Amino acid sequence: MHPSRPEALEAAARFVTGMHKHNITCLIDALGLELLAPHVPAGSLKDIVEARDVELDVVFGGDGNILRAAEWAVPREVPVLGVNLGHVGFLAELESSEVGELIRRVVDKDYHVEERETIEIRVRNGSALWESFAVNEVSIEKLARERMLEVLVRVDGKALSRWATDGVLVSTPTGSTAYAFSAHGPVVWPDVQALLLVPLSAHALFARPLVISPDSVVEIEIVDGAPDGVVWCDGRRSFEITQGMAIKVTRGTHKLHLARTGEQPFVTRLVRKFELPVAGWRGGRKC
Repeated sequence: MHPSRPEALEAAARFVTGMHKHNITCLIDALGLELLAPHVPAGSLKDIVEARDVELDVVFGGDGNILRAAEWAVPREVPVLGVNLGHVGFLAELESSEVGELIRRVVDKDYHVEERETIEIRVRNGSALWESFAVNEVSIEKLARERMLEVLVRVDGKALSRWATDGVLVSTPTGSTAYAFSAHGPVVWPDVQALLLVPLSAHALFARPLVISPDSVVEIEIVDGAPDGVVWCDGRRSFEITQGMAIKVTRGTHKLHLARTGEQPFVTRLVRKFELPVAGWRGGRKC
């Protein structure tokens, strides 16, 4: 739940109250308990630390909130169902006005679960320093505005290119409509088995986005003499890096499980979320 949005609090309170009427208890973190407790029936909430056999992780907010929920859900392989309160909302399934429909779907278990690829990230400097995972992307970025980051990129142990750049992204197909999209990477259908390698404003003759095998191993080494940088996973978890360090990116062990209430094709979602024109300027029929 987005803690600073009244509509998120209202929608979550309606959902919890509906679940309570069906004798279903909802689990939530300490902040959520503090915010929601005055607005829902007594006994309808428990702290998430008491979690046992959780069936579904329901998120009220935009895609950023879903990525936050994924930190808890992905390692446990608990499906996530998003209720959109954001702007684009590619990961969210329902709108906040559909809470009544959401309650029915959850009570009846009337949803299906699709799997999305994740990536794992390890930072090393001779030995392991830090590791994490990402649903959308890992970005290696410069820290200092006045200096470019210099990196050597390897794919499957073979040197690909050396770039002076603002940064490098490795993205999943799910992340192709997020940061990678802003960096002029291709949109990739979420069921495609692939990884995206996208340089950010690289000073090089060859600096095109690449679509590579999902089983490829990408290594990004910070070249000696290069300025410090930072690794970001989904824009949420970070680790500062210095020359000589290497970032290894591989296919994730755990997948993101997304709960869906309908069979909406990705192309329909793409057109709706980005408001793509599908009719002629004369107002002709839609394709």
